[in-house]
Amino acid sequence: MEQRWRRDAQDSPTSSRSWIAVLGALGVVFGDIGTSPLYALHTAFSMEHNAVSVSQENVYGIISMVAWTITLIVTGKYVLLVTRADNDGQGGILALLALLRRHVRGRRGLAVVTVLGMLGASLFFGDAIITPAISVVSAVEGLVVVSPQLGHLVVPVSAAVLVVLFAVQPFGTGRVGRAFGPVMLGWFATLAVLGIPQIVAHPQILAGLSPHWAIELVIRQPFQSFVLLGAVVLTVTGAEALYADLGHFGARAVRLGWLTVVMPALLLVYLGQGALVISQPGAVSNPLFHLAPPVLQLPLVIYATVATIIASQAVISGAFSVTRQAMRLGLLPRLAVKHTSRQEEGQVYLPAVNWVLFISVLALVLIFSSSAELASAYGLAVTGTLILESCIFLVFAHAVWGWGRWNMVAYVAAIGVLEILLFAANTAKLFAGGWLPVAVAAVMMLIMTTWQRGYQQVSEARRAMEGPLTPFIASLQGSGIRREPGVAVFPHPGRYTTPLAMKQCVKRFHLLHEHVIIVRLVNADVPHIRRSDRISVDNAGFASDGVVHVTVRVGFNDRQDIPQNLDLAIGRTRELDIDLDGAVYFLSVLTLRPPRAHRLRDWREKLFLALEKNQANRTEVFHLPPTRTIVLGSELHV
Repeated sequence: MEQRWRRDAQDSPTSSRSWIAVLGALGVVFGDIGTSPLYALHTAFSMEHNAVSVSQENVYGIISMVAWTITLIVTGKYVLLVTRADNDGQGGILALLALLRRHVRGRRGLAVVTVLGMLGASLFFGDAIITPAISVVSAVEGLVVVSPQLGHLVVPVSAAVLVVLFAVQPFGTGRVGRAFGPVMLGWFATLAVLGIPQIVAHPQILAGLSPHWAIELVIRQPFQSFVLLGAVVLTVTGAEALYADLGHFGARAVRLGWLTVVMPALLLVYLGQGALVISQPGAVSNPLFHLAPPVLQLPLVIYATVATIIASQAVISGAFSVTRQAMRLGLLPRLAVKHTSRQEEGQVYLPAVNWVLFISVLALVLIFSSSAELASAYGLAVTGTLILESCIFLVFAHAVWGWGRWNMVAYVAAIGVLEILLFAANTAKLFAGGWLPVAVAAVMMLIMTTWQRGYQQVSEARRAMEGPLTPFIASLQGSGIRREPGVAVFPHPGRYTTPLAMKQCVKRFHLLHEHVIIVRLVNADVPHIRRSDRISVDNAGFASDGVVHVTVRVGFNDRQDIPQNLDLAIGRTRELDIDLDGAVYFLSVLTLRPPRAHRLRDWREKLFLALEKNQANRTEVFHLPPTRTIVLGSELHV
């Protein structure tokens, strides 16, 4: 806690560095919620999602719902509360899960928190699939406002934009990211400028900021208002990004960016859209683009497309980060991770995830073909994530901050009830597209639970095969095993068991190198471990046996680079006063064979074996030199 407040104090709001961070946050953190005006009120005013007629009183009620949903969920929940629950400066549902695993006591409590985190991460993947599709399509749909004859271009142009977006992912976003902030600052300025003239022409729309209009609409048309909530939630899509991307810019930059730029711009453009619909009911077809004069509508379409690309980039990068965190927490199998920046550890690219997202997003665009149709699928992913993050946050606030009963009740009354209503309203669209994020979440939960359970069973069986390390090293004394000059490095997950590759060297080849280093990588529940704290060294058996055990602790945002981390250990003990340039790395590879009697159900066992078989090559994951890496295999009947 003290460390966090010190970090915030150094990042004072008056410093130029703070405002540079705010500018960066505008480009990454607020891209998704900043493009929601493209489709939120468009969906709310459409008859497919709303049975409320477009009258002055009803528009005031809708604007009031929007304003107070943004205020309570984004400002109240995320900006004022959740962003303070950081894991060493990092945010996101899995970062919070990792933090809670250090504080929650008891297997049952830990299991509940883990399941909630897995559900939240699963829904995030559904969000990551839908966001690029609905954002890009809603922007390109502005072509219809420019000229109705251009409607047939919406799907092909959207598909072309998405192809380019996913094609550039392997190159990283470092250079492009520098331009994101100014572009999005201009976008928010554009939103405000579009809204102000309509507010000036119809200043009565400001009455919509009063909560009584929302209450009056609910009382007058309760069923219609309930259905309307399914569209209102679209105004807070991307709110979770304020927390998920916390580590990139810091909590203060996120708060400043929201309170000084983003929230005012969003309120102005929503008020402007409401005023426009009152004066020109025909503008409900696409109120944002109708705010612009005809001569500026095509440039606005182009600018909106650029803004949605930035918003999509943010959620794609988030999917890479969430997948990487899930892998480190043991929830997903090992995938290939490529670093796209030498300076920023968090900038990573996962080819498998990129391909899955690309195929899924492109399929959505071709199948649904309009933002109105995609909106039906969007709400459940957003509201489900909101509720799950609230549940985990309340566990955190109780376990770490010591929140009492009345604090919890106040949170639920002010925020939780609203989120539950938003979720309930979106369940009405389950068969109109809402099934999609549910299906994605179900598949991801199936994969994570299958992997977690199967990996535990394999780990237990593997430890039995490996046997204890100390007696094995003791057996080397006087055994006649030939000691070759040089250094052998055995990456091995266990602290007290023997690497299978090391056992094979002794039993099959009757030799062992003069210097043996057993390296254990420990994934800590924090984003980063300082270099000075990463390494611990001890003799694995006797001081004269030439065998040393090195433990490397890495955070979930640190590289699992064994040679680079071993360099930190050189010279710490007499046994490690060696040169690693010629070291040979021995990997133990365990081939799994299904037995006749299955411990898992047949189909789940096949799924686990498929996941295990397609894991990334550990030579690449651990950054081992291919010409000096030897793989020795064993078999295990699971």
